Amino acid sequence: MQRVRYLKSGWQLLKSSCEGAAKQANTQSSASRCYSHASSSFGLLFDIDGVLVRGKTPIPAAKQCFKNLVDHSGKYKVPVVFVTNAGNCMRQTKAEHLSHLLEVEVSPDQVMLSHSPLRMFTQFHKMRVLVSGQGPVEEVAHKYPAITRVPPTKGLRPIDAVVLFGEPIRWETNLQLIVDVLLTGGNPGSTWSSAHYPHIPVLACNMDLLWMAEAWNPRFGHGMFLVCLESLYKKVTGYKLKYEALIGKPSVVTYNYAELLIRQQAERLGWNTPVKRVYAIGDNPMADIYGANLYNRYLQSSRHTKAQMQAQSAGGSIDPSAVDDTPKMTSAELGGASRVVERDLPEGCSSILVCTGVYSKDQQELLSDPTKTVTEQRIFHGHRDFRFDPSLTQPSFVVHDVKEAVELVFKQEGWPLQ
Repeated sequence: MQRVRYLKSGWQLLKSSCEGAAKQANTQSSASRCYSHASSSFGLLFDIDGVLVRGKTPIPAAKQCFKNLVDHSGKYKVPVVFVTNAGNCMRQTKAEHLSHLLEVEVSPDQVMLSHSPLRMFTQFHKMRVLVSGQGPVEEVAHKYPAITRVPPTKGLRPIDAVVLFGEPIRWETNLQLIVDVLLTGGNPGSTWSSAHYPHIPVLACNMDLLWMAEAWNPRFGHGMFLVCLESLYKKVTGYKLKYEALIGKPSVVTYNYAELLIRQQAERLGWNTPVKRVYAIGDNPMADIYGANLYNRYLQSSRHTKAQMQAQSAGGSIDPSAVDDTPKMTSAELGGASRVVERDLPEGCSSILVCTGVYSKDQQELLSDPTKTVTEQRIFHGHRDFRFDPSLTQPSFVVHDVKEAVELVFKQEGWPLQ
C-alpha cells in the first residue's frame, strides 16, 4: 500500500482505504440470549442521516427506540448494524458519535461506511490510487503500516486507479484532478489524450444524489458530484465514464456485506439458527428502499436458482412454470458481481420507509402505479447505471419514525416490545 502527496498541485494519493475484516462483537450475556426465538430470527439495518439524526441533532424517537433494543445491562436484544453512505470519518468516530446521541453503546463493528465493502476488492489493495473525498485522510492512511510517504522531488509515479469516497469540499479542484488522471492514463504530468480509453479503473462509494442534514431542504450528495464528473468527462472526450464498481447503497454488495455483519452478531448472541429475515430502515426511497428491495430480489433469485440446482442434482427436471422471470441485475447493481458472497442467505429483506428525512408525506407521494413511466411519476434520482424500476421504490412498510419502525418489526416477528 502506498500513499503519495504531491504538495504543489494538491494531489493526495493513498492506497484504497478498505475497512478491515469486521471484528466479532462482544459476547452477549445470557440475559440477551433469552430474546432469541428459534422460529423468529432477524436483524436490523439502520440508515443514520434522516432516520436517527439530522446533522448533529438526534431525531427524538431514536433514543426511545434504542432503549427498547437493549436489555437492562445495555446489551442488544437483536443484531443491529448501522449502514450509512457516509465515508468521511472513521468507524470508531461514527460509533462514538452514535453512542453519545443515542445514549447506548455502539461498537465500531456495528458501523458500516459506504466504502467498507472495498475490503473485498483485493486486487486494488496493492495499487497506487487517487482518493477523492473529505475527512481524516491522514488518519485513515496511518491505519495501514505499509503506506509510505514519497517526497514530491522524486516525481509522481503513475496512478493505477481512482477511488471516490464522497463529495469533496472543493468540487472544482477534485473534478479537475480526476479528469487529469483519467485523460493521461494515470500520469497527470503528461498531456491529455483520448487514446487513454478505456481509462484506468474508477471505484465510487456512495451514490446518494441527495441527503438530509439540519437544513430544511435536502443537500447535494456524492451522487451529484458523480453526475458532474460523468458530464465533464463526456463533454471533454465524447466517451462515457465507466465504473469498475459502484459501492454503497443501493448496490447488492453493500447489503450482502451488511448481512454478513448481522450474521456475525447473531452468532455472538448465541443464536443457533440462521438469520431468516433482515429489516432495512431508511428515509431515502432511491437509496435505502431501492437497495433493500434490490437485495430482496437478489435473495429470491438466489433461492430459486439453488432450488432448481438441487432438483436437477437429485435427478429431477426444471419446472417450466417455476422459471425465475425476475429482471436480471446489472453488474453496477450488484456492485461488482464477483464480490457478492454466496452463503446460507436470509429468506428475505424487508424495507421500511420513515418520514423524518428525505421522504416526507407532506412533500411527496409514493408511486401509486408502478407501471407508469418516469415522466408520468417522478424524475429518477438513482445512479445513471442503475435501471429505474418503480416497483423497487415501493417500501414493504411506511411509518412515521424509527421508533414506529422497530415496534412494527417486533410485532411482525412476534417479539415483546419490552
